[in-house]
Amino acid sequence: MREDLTQSIITYRDVVFRVALGYVKNIHDADDVVQNVFMKLGGYKKNFPSCEDEKAWLIRVTINESKDLLKSVWHNNRTGLDESLVASYAENSYSSGVYEYVKKLKPKYRTVIYLHYYEGYSTKEIAGILKMSQTAVTTQLNRARNQLRENILKDEKEDNFYGNLQGFI
Repeated sequence: MREDLTQSIITYRDVVFRVALGYVKNIHDADDVVQNVFMKLGGYKKNFPSCEDEKAWLIRVTINESKDLLKSVWHNNRTGLDESLVASYAENSYSSGVYEYVKKLKPKYRTVIYLHYYEGYSTKEIAGILKMSQTAVTTQLNRARNQLRENILKDEKEDNFYGNLQGFI
């Protein structure tokens, strides 16, 4: 194995895994996606101008591989594994309770939120990675934030309602 490939795997494995897990919602499938992504990197003949370009390429390939897996006939004709495995990984990876709400977003919103807040990319960088306009990224970020806000407030209201109701029971 090439030394630079080994270094890339060490450096970016967690990022690739988290992006894949966000899409496929299964640790074993995410591992398969990670393996496919790094196999593609091993076969990639060009050099990347910078580490950020390599990371962006890996994220784009991860998204594509995850989508391909989800569309595959094999994936759609099998029994799912326990979701608690994904939840336990997420709890260990993200200490914020907000991540529970992020997981419930549609994949397109979850991806832009993850890249912006968890990986620190700007909207311009996200647009380049996802091959979309910066305006579309900004729109998706705003919609994702609004959905997060609505879901969090809705749950808080329900908690307050049921908490207040317990005093009467």
